[in-house]
Amino acid sequence: MKIGIIGSMLFFDDMLKMRDKLKKLGHSPYLTSYAKQFVGLSEKEVKQLKAAQKEEDVIREFWDLMQGGDAILVLNYDKGGIKNYIGGNTLLEMSMAYLLKQKIYLLNPVPEIEYYKDEIEAMKPIVIQGDLRNIPTL
Repeated sequence: MKIGIIGSMLFFDDMLKMRDKLKKLGHSPYLTSYAKQFVGLSEKEVKQLKAAQKEEDVIREFWDLMQGGDAILVLNYDKGGIKNYIGGNTLLEMSMAYLLKQKIYLLNPVPEIEYYKDEIEAMKPIVIQGDLRNIPTL
């Protein structure tokens, strides 16, 4: 299955690990090409780089990568005091996958985010409870 890995760039190291695990399970995972720039950065540096990348059209770059994909995997770990965090950009990428009729897998349950929990649930994500084996291969 061609599957994009998304989430906060603070989780970049985990994205690389998940990419490797998904490959071993027979999937074809991909990340944004901009992700490489986050290796070894502090939280402050990640925020600065994300702000700079907004000028580079990273949202459209990921949209282009998603074409022909089968699914996305959302790495929704705890962040900023929010359990199973999903940020604004990740929500946008989830909606793009939804519009492309791709499966949306959440590593952890839907976060209790008052402002957009309903929208996340409306996209009918599949919660895999942290186990990549719950994502079927095609």
